Amino acid sequence: VKQRHDESLLPVATSLTMTGQNTEGWYPPGHGDIYASFYNSGLLDQLIAQGKEYIFVSNIDNLGATVDLHILHHLVSQPNGKRCEFVMEVTDKTRADVKGGTLIQYEGKLRLLEIAQVPKAHVDEFKSVSKFKIFNTNNLWISLAAIKRLQEQKAMDMEIIVNPKTLDGGQNVVQLETAVGAAIKCFDNALGINVPRSRFLPVKTTSDLLLVMSNLYSLEAGSLTMSPKREFPTTPHVKLGSSFTKVQEYLTRFESIPDMLELDHLTVSGDVTFGKNVSLKGTVIIIANHGDRIDIPAGSMLENKIVSGNLRILDH
Repeated sequence: VKQRHDESLLPVATSLTMTGQNTEGWYPPGHGDIYASFYNSGLLDQLIAQGKEYIFVSNIDNLGATVDLHILHHLVSQPNGKRCEFVMEVTDKTRADVKGGTLIQYEGKLRLLEIAQVPKAHVDEFKSVSKFKIFNTNNLWISLAAIKRLQEQKAMDMEIIVNPKTLDGGQNVVQLETAVGAAIKCFDNALGINVPRSRFLPVKTTSDLLLVMSNLYSLEAGSLTMSPKREFPTTPHVKLGSSFTKVQEYLTRFESIPDMLELDHLTVSGDVTFGKNVSLKGTVIIIANHGDRIDIPAGSMLENKIVSGNLRILDH
């Protein structure tokens, strides 16, 4: 799909090639594209021929999205005419999730409402945790036969999200996108299921990665579960600075991942490294100013501490 100019609404790409000046003229059209791609590729028919009934779809960065046998059992135990064709897993909103899409009842159907569809005057209302208590995890269970029916009838109707962007050269464009969950209104007996927060564990940044690599989580049968040794079921708030943004650099800054079982909040800024077997508890803030470096010594235990200044530890 081509990007379009704001002014003329013409495509940016002048031909179907993906090289030269056209390189910037293409963009991924949002995950709503899955239905057409699935159908057109022949994979949908292939799975139906194998006797498969449902597909489980989730965001690639959601490490909490595993096949839940309770949900699967609910799907297959319904009588034939009452079969649920679409399940959206939702979970309770926290302050970190105020931008997440939510489910609304509209004209007798469940619909997904995304922040991009909300008029500016109502955005605060949309973000309200008391008015919209849940958000879409994008863990979806969808009937294969229903996808086939809707694709053949050309009845897969998803709202178009208009996403304004600026190209590297400063040119304003719009990207037209669709979201996979927006099709919920097309399916029969669609359902939202409120699931535990543990089924929504996205890893988008190295701050998220630090949490899942730490002893806060263990891997059992392919599922990440929070350690029973942690007293509070909430995850610590971790903010790693720009020196940790790239995974390669992040990995070189930790000789081993610190013990974080009793951590509430960690902020790290500047040129900071961690020695082996460091333990972090409560609120820990480590700030190395420009030109300074802080090496947290191996075996350190930091509890409710602010660390600043300059500390170099070099091999002798």
